[in-house]
Amino acid sequence: MRVVAHTCSNTEIVCALGRADWLVGVDDHSDHPPHVVARLPRIGADLDVDIDRIIALEPDLVITSLTVPGHEHCVARIADAGLVHLVTQPTSLAGVADDIRRIGRALDAEARAEALASKFDEMLARTPGPDRGDTVPVLVEWWPKPVIAPGARSWVNEMLLLAGAHNPWATHDGESVPLQTKDVIAAAPEAVVMSWCGVDESKYRPHIVRRRPGWATVPAIRNDHIYAVSEAWLGRPGPRLLDGVERLREVVRATRD
Repeated sequence: MRVVAHTCSNTEIVCALGRADWLVGVDDHSDHPPHVVARLPRIGADLDVDIDRIIALEPDLVITSLTVPGHEHCVARIADAGLVHLVTQPTSLAGVADDIRRIGRALDAEARAEALASKFDEMLARTPGPDRGDTVPVLVEWWPKPVIAPGARSWVNEMLLLAGAHNPWATHDGESVPLQTKDVIAAAPEAVVMSWCGVDESKYRPHIVRRRPGWATVPAIRNDHIYAVSEAWLGRPGPRLLDGVERLREVVRATRD
């Protein structure tokens, strides 16, 4: 089967299911596994795929996504071109597991998919209940200016709970929430996690967070609990979310020490 993967997460799922050799093209932002994506043709940017390039690759299946605003235009172009496609749109860890199983069925890799999805099931079985108890309030930043945080429809909320933390904006409707200074002051997060989408972790700059006007009294800033965790571990609904939970646990441990 000839497969084109649109979005980093879908590329990583295909590879985790042992079907890397079926990939004939990926989007420009797919960067993992590096030894796989380095050899593959590119179909354009995550939010602006080149349909002609995809068609030229003669795929049997295009695995695409609606996880980011703007993806709907890519999906529409793929559909209008008459290409056979599968769309992922998870908002929870259970949804990620479901998509892994769906992709596994499509790629004749059901056993591998079940083994991977079951790891999510096992992790979810350990998720604490709605009582946040002594969990640490953590601001996860998808973007620094304006500050964008996860909202109610985000798998990050469950990841934080599994790590012993919580998202102060977990009840705000939507997949993400733009924040003003007053919102952050009122929530008083004890840690800030920079997970800026599309930016390499090596380029995250804590001083950008520290110098924001009005933030000096926020506990995370006052105590210098500002951490970098690449969006590859938090923002991509695929296999590496499992490792992302451990990265968040490290943040919680460092914040409590």
